[in-house]
Amino acid sequence: VKLAVSSTPLMGKKGKTLGTVVILQPMKKYKQLIERVSGTRANITFEQIIGRSHEFKYALWCAEKAANSDSNVLLMGESGVGKDMFAQGIHNASGRSNEPFFAINCAALPRELISSELLGYEDGAFTGARKGGNPGKFELADQGTIFLDEVGEMPLDLQSSLLRLLEEGAVIRLGGRETIPINVRIIAASNKNLLEEVKNGNFRLDLFYRLGVIDIRIPSLKERKDDIPELVDHFIKSIGPKLGKIISGIDETALELLINYEWPGNVRDLSYVIEWSINLSSKEILTADDLPMRLRKPVRIPLANMDLDANKSDFEEKFIRECLRKNNNNRVKTAKDLGINRATLYRKLAKYSIT
Repeated sequence: VKLAVSSTPLMGKKGKTLGTVVILQPMKKYKQLIERVSGTRANITFEQIIGRSHEFKYALWCAEKAANSDSNVLLMGESGVGKDMFAQGIHNASGRSNEPFFAINCAALPRELISSELLGYEDGAFTGARKGGNPGKFELADQGTIFLDEVGEMPLDLQSSLLRLLEEGAVIRLGGRETIPINVRIIAASNKNLLEEVKNGNFRLDLFYRLGVIDIRIPSLKERKDDIPELVDHFIKSIGPKLGKIISGIDETALELLINYEWPGNVRDLSYVIEWSINLSSKEILTADDLPMRLRKPVRIPLANMDLDANKSDFEEKFIRECLRKNNNNRVKTAKDLGINRATLYRKLAKYSIT
């Protein structure tokens, strides 16, 4: 049984040490405490991931094989395909399942904070640094797994630090000199073509090979539309009770609209559509009238307006507006749902004059 040891001195009068209280706790409790404080936890297992299409089953098979290895994994796919679920599934099926799991969104962290968040820092490393310093996520995840989501957004200088960490199996805190040995398995994910990012000078080729020892491409929802009926049934059963609604299913017309839609936001978008529909429905069966307008009335481009860029912009604006509406204008959550960082979202809001 692995134990975590902590001790507290017992002080008497005049500062005299009378003894020491030693507390032994199972590492499982220590792991749960770390996860609770960090706000991340791997709850998903492979059995909970839904998909029967050939392409998806192959991706899942690769992930199951990866769980039996300790090599780094690179998950590739569009925003919303479920890369985070695959990462959790790999961790929970691996030999590290009883150790910490940390999920870091490289696009969501401000550039000036990402290094200290991942590597930690020593006392006085920078203005505002916590007294006594602070361990980074790599230290806290020792023996466990780090999930680096949107790794393509990581600054080049931090890519160099990550590469050194992978090569040496050790971390050096900001402002420090001590080399701290760590044993961490990295699962990275990106919605970008990282080889294209390498060509454009935005990503290191050596880091790409280090991270992608096992690379897995997760297909988009439009590539596995046969899975939509099962996904819809799952979301109805899981979301309905949370909203206090009794929904027993969906009619054929509504289901056909869902199957024929292109799903730019993938499975995440589908779950939002089902949640929207359940909220609006006053019946036990979801119908086409309960679906968002963008699904009921597909956009048809008139022959007089075949400009691709103009239509892409029009769709993007409508998609952002609907996502903002669903999130009650919460910009942070909207950026996360769209798979972009906040700076990019604010640029698009300004572009489309969205307030």
